[in-house]
Amino acid sequence: MYQRILIATDGSALSRKAVRSGIQLATLTDALVVALKVVPRYPVSYFEGGMSVANKDVARIEKQWAEDALAVVEAVKADAEASGLKAKAVTTSSDLIAESIIATAKKHKCDLIVMASHGRRGIKRLLLGSETTQVLTHSHIPVLVLR
Repeated sequence: MYQRILIATDGSALSRKAVRSGIQLATLTDALVVALKVVPRYPVSYFEGGMSVANKDVARIEKQWAEDALAVVEAVKADAEASGLKAKAVTTSSDLIAESIIATAKKHKCDLIVMASHGRRGIKRLLLGSETTQVLTHSHIPVLVLR
């Protein structure tokens, strides 16, 4: 059925529930797990929501975010391997979260994307958008959304 499952995570509690479900599904189909966390870049202008900070501080912050992301996907990889699965831990840095998820799924030839929906409603959804909705809208690969 599924041979390669991309599990997108942001490390949140809801995302961890989706990770567990994705690993359970992968166990049923003996699929390879590709654990992904997309790391956004630090906003560098006032209009992006950033504060004026020195370039060395931006580099330090982005390095810390990348290390934190690697720890998250390595934990997912370890959980998958503990379930007897083969797994890869992948991070990428981009402000285009949904596009990065889809591109990574294509690159690793995944046949399913598993991710959580944070269930934002009303004005929050309008203002913050929904990466899950963007993945659902633009992906040609099936997407399993968990809440």
